[in-house]
Amino acid sequence: MQIERITLYHVKLPYVTPFQTSRWIELDRECVLVRIEAGGLVGWGECVAGQHAGYSYETTKTNWHILDDFIVPAVLASDLDDIEGYRVAVGHITGHNMAKAGMELALWDLFGQRAGTSLQQLVGGRGDRVRVGVSVGIQASPEKLVEVVAGYLAQGYARVKLKIKPGRDTTDTAAVRRAFPDLLLQVDGNSVYRLEDAEHLQALDSFDLLLIEQPLAQDDLIDHAKLQPLLKTPICLDESIHSVTHARWALELGACRIINIKPGRVGGLHEAIQIHNFCRGQGVPVWMGGMLETGIGRAGNVAVASLPGFSLPGDISASARYFPEDVIDPPFTLNPDSTLTVPSGPGLGVRVREDVIRRLTLRQQAYPAGRSA
Repeated sequence: MQIERITLYHVKLPYVTPFQTSRWIELDRECVLVRIEAGGLVGWGECVAGQHAGYSYETTKTNWHILDDFIVPAVLASDLDDIEGYRVAVGHITGHNMAKAGMELALWDLFGQRAGTSLQQLVGGRGDRVRVGVSVGIQASPEKLVEVVAGYLAQGYARVKLKIKPGRDTTDTAAVRRAFPDLLLQVDGNSVYRLEDAEHLQALDSFDLLLIEQPLAQDDLIDHAKLQPLLKTPICLDESIHSVTHARWALELGACRIINIKPGRVGGLHEAIQIHNFCRGQGVPVWMGGMLETGIGRAGNVAVASLPGFSLPGDISASARYFPEDVIDPPFTLNPDSTLTVPSGPGLGVRVREDVIRRLTLRQQAYPAGRSA
């Protein structure tokens, strides 16, 4: 399939409420959306990097640069029949997984529409719903945190993840656990702790947590392997896992017992599926992480989260958790059993609201076939 036109959109969506982690706070969502046209069809993708280099070295600006200078020209110069062909076309580009993943998702959408097949069917998922939870940022006080968690439970969420940092970890977690003794609960350190904090982190074992996510440095496997035997609670790695090879290294070293899969972080759905398959073969639980995606990226995550190895609820909450207005119609809504419904239409299976995208666009650029980017 020869791609006829690619358009990039740098968009900015306001959040319902600010989102605060251990290292940064976000007031709105910026990302790069990818629109590709071929054979009368239109496919959409999303690059999940935000405007700040907190979670990753990738940002909206680096995504735009890599797409503009390298990925778009490579795609327009190729005759692509499948995702493997795309991976070959961009294989010369080192790193920049989130930029690559945005284009890849648009191609998955296009190929699914061409085949009249849903993305879930393309990736081998099953079932019409996936279990989800909600991620709660750091609040002004433990009391406010309990109030916010109670609000999400009232909406129907059955699993909660708390963002933590030194000074806002054991006290906050204890407050939530006292208020909700039976809640499925986990915490996320976003790489702010060090191995020297092991004794302090052991206090989290008393709260019956599902997991402690990425407590140590984002590029670390060795110290996580030293920390895990000191904890009863499973460590889950997120930022440290960028490929199926990283997942293998982590498990061979004993650095974690659970892995968070974020398609954007690992370079796309293809690599996410490979990590899922490897972990399932090892009997290791995985779950779908979230990057505060719009409905476009969320549709891809929901489809992949329907694979059988995703045994823990994912961070792919309903659209209303994040945005007053999403870029798809209808938006994702939470079912009463703390699930999201998997789209069943061709490709992503969602209708993209281009009128909303135009209104939220800060910058756009079109690349017709035959014209150098």
